Amino acid sequence: MKQTLVIVTIAHSPRSDITPLLLEHLPEEQILRVSLLEGLSAEEIEEKYAPEEHERTLVTHLPDGSPFTLSADKVEEGLQQLIWRLEAQGTETILLLGYAADRLQTHSAVLLEPDRIVPPLVKAIVDGHQVGIMISAEDPLRQQAIKWRNLSHPARFAVASPYHNDNETLIDAALQLQEQGADVVVLDSPGYHQRHRDCLQQLLGIPVLLSHVLLAKMAAELLV
Repeated sequence: MKQTLVIVTIAHSPRSDITPLLLEHLPEEQILRVSLLEGLSAEEIEEKYAPEEHERTLVTHLPDGSPFTLSADKVEEGLQQLIWRLEAQGTETILLLGYAADRLQTHSAVLLEPDRIVPPLVKAIVDGHQVGIMISAEDPLRQQAIKWRNLSHPARFAVASPYHNDNETLIDAALQLQEQGADVVVLDSPGYHQRHRDCLQQLLGIPVLLSHVLLAKMAAELLV
């Protein structure tokens, strides 16, 4: 029986995030998506995951697009229980998207966490170069600075939503990074795709890496 890659998210996420990249390496029947809030009403989410005073919080979006503030600690506990349930069902490879965890553990499954995997991989590929990181508007810059703190030179950052129909915002952000000295650009959001990379690499004439391509290839290699 072929192994299945289970993609775990907090809330429902569109299949357009990393799935097209995975489908270049894996058949669709080997990819399963599970979300922590799946099947819960807004009232049930409030009851289970509403933050107490002074708790760490995070914001997610419900299927209708409305933002919802959650307790980061309760979400992490919920994700931990979900991961253990998946393991009990025989899952061997789990890809966690949209959450930077600190304390999640597995008993036997491989847990792929982009924030732990991608920065060291990029560092190994482009060590010594000035890296420019392009992120979507929803990503907090302070968290990104921590994520990329081990690069040889402090990363340069620019924000550009990948969801505009034209590439004007993307191009402006990329040129901003190049003006700041970046000689390698990393597109670090699930919304960026190969067409964005190809456009920018042709424009800038420097290497442009798509972080979720690296992640998708690694995930695919783990399935036998």
